[in-house]
Amino acid sequence: MSEQQRKARHRRSRKALAVGVPVVMAAAGTFAYGTVLGLFGADAQQRASAATTAAPSWATATADGFASVNSLGQNGTYGGRDGKIVTVKTLADLEKYATAAEPYVIVVAGTINMNPVGKEIKVQSDKTIVGAGTSGQIVGGGFFLGSGVHNVIIRNLTIRDSYQGVWNDKDHDFDAVQMDGAHHVWIDHNDLRHMADGLIDVRKDSTNVTVSWNKLSDNNKTFGIGWTENVKTDITVHHNWFRETEQRNPSTDNAAHAHLYNNFLEDVAGTTIKSSYGNYSRGRTKMVLENSFFQGMNNPVTKDSTATLVQKGNTFSGTSGRNESGGTAFDPKSFYSYTLDKTADVPALLKSGVGPRSSIGTTSATASTKAATTLTVAKDGSGQYSTVQAAVNAVPANNASRVVIAVKPGTYRETVKVPSNKPHVTIQGTGGSRKDTVIVYNNASGTPKPGGGTYGTGGSATVAVEADDFQARNLTITNDFDEKTNQNLNGHQAVALRTAADRVFLDSIITEGDQDTLLLDTAAKDRLGRVYVKNSYVIGNVDFIFGRASAVIDRSVITLKKRWDGTSAGFVTAPSTPANRKGFLIANSTVNGDVSASSFFLGRPWHAGGDATLDPQTTVRNTTLSAAVKSTPWTDMSGFPWKDDRFAEYKNTGPGSGSASSNRPQLTDAQAAGQEVADWLAGWTPSAS
Repeated sequence: MSEQQRKARHRRSRKALAVGVPVVMAAAGTFAYGTVLGLFGADAQQRASAATTAAPSWATATADGFASVNSLGQNGTYGGRDGKIVTVKTLADLEKYATAAEPYVIVVAGTINMNPVGKEIKVQSDKTIVGAGTSGQIVGGGFFLGSGVHNVIIRNLTIRDSYQGVWNDKDHDFDAVQMDGAHHVWIDHNDLRHMADGLIDVRKDSTNVTVSWNKLSDNNKTFGIGWTENVKTDITVHHNWFRETEQRNPSTDNAAHAHLYNNFLEDVAGTTIKSSYGNYSRGRTKMVLENSFFQGMNNPVTKDSTATLVQKGNTFSGTSGRNESGGTAFDPKSFYSYTLDKTADVPALLKSGVGPRSSIGTTSATASTKAATTLTVAKDGSGQYSTVQAAVNAVPANNASRVVIAVKPGTYRETVKVPSNKPHVTIQGTGGSRKDTVIVYNNASGTPKPGGGTYGTGGSATVAVEADDFQARNLTITNDFDEKTNQNLNGHQAVALRTAADRVFLDSIITEGDQDTLLLDTAAKDRLGRVYVKNSYVIGNVDFIFGRASAVIDRSVITLKKRWDGTSAGFVTAPSTPANRKGFLIANSTVNGDVSASSFFLGRPWHAGGDATLDPQTTVRNTTLSAAVKSTPWTDMSGFPWKDDRFAEYKNTGPGSGSASSNRPQLTDAQAAGQEVADWLAGWTPSAS
């Protein structure tokens, strides 16, 4: 998109911000965790054995961290994947399958109330207990894993409300998950809160435990580890959000190896729950604490004289009291591989990614019975195709069912186009990180085309999507056009990803460029184009999120980037929304970057081609804004005043946020109720497939 547009000849009157009825949207999935889709049928049922029917990916998921390490006769942690999948809705059925001798994948498809309150089901070995999307809830009790119990996964559940009215309760040991002498246990993507004692207790020589992507909140004695004279426990605690929890966050006693990384500990000012301490290494514990973010915590990191604690890359904001380290610990990579997220990104990543996911524990009730076709791409020739475009070309025209293009790790220097007659395509990186699989090219608007002419802005895209029901996940799409060495070129707009379709789902990806990184368009001005971007990074500097689609960027990180000459100046959004349509919604996200303070606008109105009938819209809500955002965050473009279009904020935070003024419109609560994520998606619920 050109920075200069033809000046408008006509203007219309300013429109009021739309007010509507909010629609509640099911919680979205997280970073490339499986595929799957929808809800089980109404009745409890048994699924065929994994040996005879292909199980969904969440039913065969395996743990990372210390739970993945082979020891004690157990090779990793995979739960009940070798057994049947059963769906339960009653306490009797849950207890029946959880206490059985044989392996099961137990899907909790509703709310189960424990009777009596405080009941802890005695789970036996080789079990996966998983919530069906966001519907699986255990109320008033939890699970107990006794001595010798092993190979257990507790995942995607809400476990809550055994609290008995006494904050420092010493009479009721009503935990969410308690283990005494268990091993190889994975606790993942749960919402644990408001229990009478601990949310998680790992006791009495329990070992090979991984606790990941959970939200732990509204509790006193939150997460205890150890409580033994032996030094045996090996535990990994990563990507968990501790919010409004007083103590044991966690407290780790006599652990042989405790690896804590990428956790977010938050004590919110003005609330009734005050943190007494955060991470605690005690006894003979050896702890490694990496890339975690501590916000407002009292005594964020403590150790006693006999423990060791090594800190690396942590951030402390508004904390006070003890912050300690000392001694030597261990190298976690000598036990297992892992990838650290940047500490600055942890709050946004965890706020978006922890807790139950709609894509786990569910299957689609509406999807075609035909299984998705998978095409593999690998640079080294080990796949069916060596380029992504070759795989796209192999998709049959007007395909009726999903085709997954599984791209192995590597850098694919090519342009990719998914034409409009090839819907239901997913391009998915298969690496452990979205950085492992990269599709990159360097065309710009002014780049000469073979045979004459130039590519233009839209034609410069590294990846162009014109087909409905497209999905991309777990990969990076970038345009690495070098502005500095191409100053003589007329037209530096260089698109990484262009979408011109409806129901486009971009999940856990990175899109990176400079000017015009992400073009969210529609097939035509009168066509709807809904796009949902979640758990992703968008990186650029000038108008780098632009177009006329109705697009949501949710639970993501928008990274501001310096320009080719090292200066800091730019614009995040440039919507060109048609009248009476939704434009761009940035929600529950973070805007940051290594740029100068007060150097970036949140947006400006793009009236493409000088079209005065357009009504550009950007709403930024419930988002953390860095100091890089200007105090007057909106600006005019090519003769079109931003105040004649639709630009507003709602309940943003951070140093770049500000109070309402004529130059900084804020939605009222009533207006905000009509500008929720689901209002943008208009009846479409994105799900991974």
